[in-house]
Amino acid sequence: MPITPAAYIDSHSADLISRLKKLVGTSTVNPPGENYTAITSYLVDELNAVGLKARRLTIPTAQLKKVLPPEQHAYPRYNVLGKLAARGAKKTIHFNAHYDVVPVSGKWKHGSPFSATVDGDWIYGRGTADMKGSIASLLLALQALKATKTTPKMNVEVSFTADEETDSLLGAGWLVENAPIKPDYAIVMEGAELDQICCGHNGVVWLEVTVHGQAAHGSTPAHGINALEKMSALVIALADHKKTLARRVFKAPDGTIMRPTINVGGMFSSGEGGKINTVPALAQFTLDRRVLAVETVAKVESELRRFLATAAKKIPQCKISITKISDNHPCFNPPTHPFFTAMAETLKRVRKKSSTYQVSSGFNDMHFFSHQLKIPTLGYGPGGDDIHAIDERARIKELLRSAKIYADLLTTFAG
Repeated sequence: MPITPAAYIDSHSADLISRLKKLVGTSTVNPPGENYTAITSYLVDELNAVGLKARRLTIPTAQLKKVLPPEQHAYPRYNVLGKLAARGAKKTIHFNAHYDVVPVSGKWKHGSPFSATVDGDWIYGRGTADMKGSIASLLLALQALKATKTTPKMNVEVSFTADEETDSLLGAGWLVENAPIKPDYAIVMEGAELDQICCGHNGVVWLEVTVHGQAAHGSTPAHGINALEKMSALVIALADHKKTLARRVFKAPDGTIMRPTINVGGMFSSGEGGKINTVPALAQFTLDRRVLAVETVAKVESELRRFLATAAKKIPQCKISITKISDNHPCFNPPTHPFFTAMAETLKRVRKKSSTYQVSSGFNDMHFFSHQLKIPTLGYGPGGDDIHAIDERARIKELLRSAKIYADLLTTFAG
């Protein structure tokens, strides 16, 4: 009796672990974006090995210099694209994952954050959960289809992209605008895990607020304008805006009530020349405004700028300027399309439990496919624990289940 893709996956868990060790062991910390050349070369080889025609797409230097700060210009950017034409298939499904990871800090349980150490049913290391584990799961799924001579019901596109941990402009953002892709459906392999399917995510607006004062000697503070004091008053005023936002709600399909949030001062600083005996002439702080799936970045940014300007005018001698750091758009796909139903049926076959549809409080690259390509897009991956934190890890059992889920969907859904 021929072996099934699921059975093949169960008997080849060592291949998944070996790949994930290689992926995690290649540090792709962003910023600055290190070892992108090495990891993309490896990913091209792996996609070719599991039956796709893959290549590396280089971001032009001129475009790189427009987007990245000068200190990162020496770090090239690449996106990897692989394709598999399924015999007789009319539709195309696109799988996407990013290969960059956030910086590391602190003392890890198994020493190096890039050791990819297996401990029981867990594998530890930066990127195991976010989201090199997803890459390893997909590669094993594709390997299983090739090895068992199982033809997918759809044509397959796979992209492994750069810079999601910053703003994705040279990653998925560049891909959807410039790469030769024509998907009918997309899966971004994060945003939900276990028995949940991601049908949308929040966005974000990041601003930096600068409060301008006037320096003076610390012994005569009345001769200056204390930027720190003005900043403090402005931050206190933001509490009113937070109360307004708390009344704004969005109910996700799984019943979760979501509200917009503001995080004040993830970064804050004084200007140059600050001393204990000097009235501070400048103070800066950041704002992280999470954008609900049903809000828009443009409206949120305009609203926040307007509130800050109005609040500053009510504070004597409070002069401010506002700089936009970055944004990321939210998205929401009502899970009524047959694509979502097919994914739910796949999860039930593999996991033996019914699934729910949820909206992620974080953001990912789903919106590029959903908004710009206007195709049904969902998020699903193996996930893990302590994402972006010390001892990030993924459960091997869930990595294998995700591989089975990807393989099952490819062999049951024809669009």
